[in-house]
This record gives sequence, structure tokens and C-alpha cells, in this order.
Amino acid sequence: MTAETVIMLVILLYSVAPIIILGIVQYNSKKPVGFWSGDKPLEKEQITDMKAYNQKHGLMWILFGTGFILCFLCGLPFGGEIAAILCIIEATGGILGMVAYHNRLNRIYRRKEQ
Repeated sequence: MTAETVIMLVILLYSVAPIIILGIVQYNSKKPVGFWSGDKPLEKEQITDMKAYNQKHGLMWILFGTGFILCFLCGLPFGGEIAAILCIIEATGGILGMVAYHNRLNRIYRRKEQ
């Protein structure tokens, strides 16, 4: 491993660790979790299965963070530039996928208003 690879890996892990930690915290949360910064999460009474709702949101963040590590490791044999491109693709596609999945979870777990 070259020094460049080690530095890139340290930066990647330092950047991805908060994302994975956020996922673990959301997975184990006893209160409803949110997705958007500044947006209030649903109330406990508005969710049909809060545990499943929180766990799926947490798992979403864990997989997003893990995806960066996998993209980096898959791109490493081809050079740092390819690894960086894969991480950019992961960031763009991952965020779009997470937004769609969050909206889907809200449709599935939000109580129907009577």
C-alpha cells in the first residue's frame, strides 16, 4: 500500500464514520427518527411500527456509509481516480435512493388519518 492509498483510506474512514454511527443511533432509537436536517420527524402516534421504521432508516444510513467503503475498495486496484469516481457515483445515487426510500417508508408506516 502506498502512502497515498493510506491517506485516502484514513480520510474516507474519518468521513464515513459519522454516517455509520448515525445509522446505528437511528437503528436503536426509542423515539421516531428524522431524515431531513431541520425537519421534525413524525410523532410516535403517527407511526404504525416505530421500531421497524427506525431500524429501516438506520440500516439505510449504515448501508450508505458502507457503500463508500466498498466503492473505494473496488476502485483501489484500478487507481485512486477510479475509486474517487465510484465514491462520487455512490454519493449521488445513494442520496437520491435514500430520499426515495425515506418517502416510501413514510408512506408505509404513516398512520392513515381518520
